[in-house]
Amino acid sequence: MYEKKNSNGEVKLLGAWPSPFVIRARIALNIKSVEYDFIEETFGKRSQLLLKSNPVNKQIPVLIHGHKCIAESMIIVQYIHEAWSSSGPPILPSLPYDRAIARFWLTYIDDKWFPPLKSIVLGLDTEPIEEKLEKVREGLALLEDAFNKISKGKDFFGGDQIGYLDIGFGSFLAWLKTVEVTEGVNLVHETTTPGLAKWLQKFCAHDAVKDVLPPIDKLIAFSKMLRANVDLVINPK
Repeated sequence: MYEKKNSNGEVKLLGAWPSPFVIRARIALNIKSVEYDFIEETFGKRSQLLLKSNPVNKQIPVLIHGHKCIAESMIIVQYIHEAWSSSGPPILPSLPYDRAIARFWLTYIDDKWFPPLKSIVLGLDTEPIEEKLEKVREGLALLEDAFNKISKGKDFFGGDQIGYLDIGFGSFLAWLKTVEVTEGVNLVHETTTPGLAKWLQKFCAHDAVKDVLPPIDKLIAFSKMLRANVDLVINPK
């Protein structure tokens, strides 16, 4: 069980519960047993605290550690790994090559795999739904192969413990399940992606994760709201 330490208000996270990028930071903080104040941002608006804390990108998540502000989800995850190096298991691999491989696949996930999934969630008509689903499936096939190689037969991409790539990819699992339910498809299945199917079950049941991933029914309702206000997603105020 991950017991959190008393931060005395020193650590704050600006975010929103449905955001997979905010989920990344929350999982990393849980892995390191860091107590933090979660400050919820309002959909479609930017608080003055957010604008002050991240004046360049004006986006969540933002980690506030004392008087220091750190933005961008995986930069935050790396910061947590380094700032609390003596607490909990390491998040980044110890070997330079393994770190490079994890970062390569995370870049692929964010830049190539996630965009068609996001397009489905938002109901964008950039291309037929079947083409988007096929791109998601093709990406999952690549990630299945990557998992089998990187995990070396262990439970996670990070080996015995959840690591950098687990956090980066796993943050999208609730949204992946939401697409499965709304579109009536199976994207991660024991017959097509057996390694990822087992990994998914163990990742979602992990103490650092299970109370952070949002309920699917709540995400489905939120996705409907997103579709009705898609302009605010693309151009938040």
